[in-house]
Amino acid sequence: MRGEESIGSPTARMMMDFAHYTGLSPRGIAPRRYLWTDAFGVCNFLGLYKETKDERYRDLALGLVEQTHWVLGRHREDDRRTGWISGLDEGQGNLHPTMGGLRIGKKLKERRPEEPFDERLEWDRDGQYFHYLTKWMHALNRTTAVTGDFRFNRWALELARVASARFVYEPPRGGGRRMAWKMSIDLSHPLVPHTGQHDPLDGLVAFTEIESTGSADPDKPKGLKEEIAVMTEMCRGREWLTDDPLGLGSLLSDAYSVARLMTKGYFLSKDLLSTLLDVATEGLDAFVSQGSLEEPADYRLPFRELGLSIGLKGITRLAAFTKENRAVFRGTTDVEPLIRTLSGRGPLATTIEGFWLDPEHQQAETWKEHRDINMVMLATSLSPDGYL
Repeated sequence: MRGEESIGSPTARMMMDFAHYTGLSPRGIAPRRYLWTDAFGVCNFLGLYKETKDERYRDLALGLVEQTHWVLGRHREDDRRTGWISGLDEGQGNLHPTMGGLRIGKKLKERRPEEPFDERLEWDRDGQYFHYLTKWMHALNRTTAVTGDFRFNRWALELARVASARFVYEPPRGGGRRMAWKMSIDLSHPLVPHTGQHDPLDGLVAFTEIESTGSADPDKPKGLKEEIAVMTEMCRGREWLTDDPLGLGSLLSDAYSVARLMTKGYFLSKDLLSTLLDVATEGLDAFVSQGSLEEPADYRLPFRELGLSIGLKGITRLAAFTKENRAVFRGTTDVEPLIRTLSGRGPLATTIEGFWLDPEHQQAETWKEHRDINMVMLATSLSPDGYL
């Protein structure tokens, strides 16, 4: 039986462990949900389903979507507020679980408006992150792509619409729209007002993916043209260059997404793809020159490195994809050498995976402290098709 064989794969074993540890299967009394991790988890289960045709993986993906909405779309158990964070009643909340956004899932309660800002403590406090919401949009969109059920795409669309409306603001002194990096659970006020480096880019790519998939929806809900225009405006003139491995992985994954969307009639100027590949090449060179991949496990953050590994897997697919669709990419002479250069860095992904597959390295505090996210992103890197 194909499903029985698949349970022996590293990806399948890690994902079944993840389901058990976090209360997904068997369902726990108090499931542990975290939006970023769950987004990758949904994609991994979908990938296993596509690979094996084993319906338990599809059911786990759908169950994870449902549980994430039920936990992170509602107020915390230690909050005086109850119900859906959107303010909808139970019936409407079940129909529109993303209408109020989704909590991060941090251990500590969000900072109250009268509390002083503590940068270190803020990392452990709840709220909403725009870049986590875009990851969840991607997971919902992938769920529609695999199952054919447009309900998930519509939830992604509703999430995109509220995120754009609440995170984006116009400063009192002008200077163009900005985006809060972190908002309160109810999206009523910013907790960290400055804009994340890649947040507008994340929004542009995720919103366009939703628009593309939703174009086949027989119910044809209103699209995201206005929200895409806002993200496009915020992307103009921004600096994407980074030497952070997770940020680099995001740029590389976005480049692959942009290329796929180009074959569907989006981003036809080709400028965005060239820019992403260019800055990713420069940033990757800077990262490698630092020698951080030579450090012991206790000095490294697995999930950040694995983000880079996932992005490099996207570049491998991008190289084949552009060759298969030469007519679309004809004239982008600057893209081909950049793809070749980045493809030459592909072995880095194998190096990163091999390091964190080592049981000894998984004894490091940097692995154990973030076990769920490390485990799920390693599974994504090993079997990236569900996510990419």
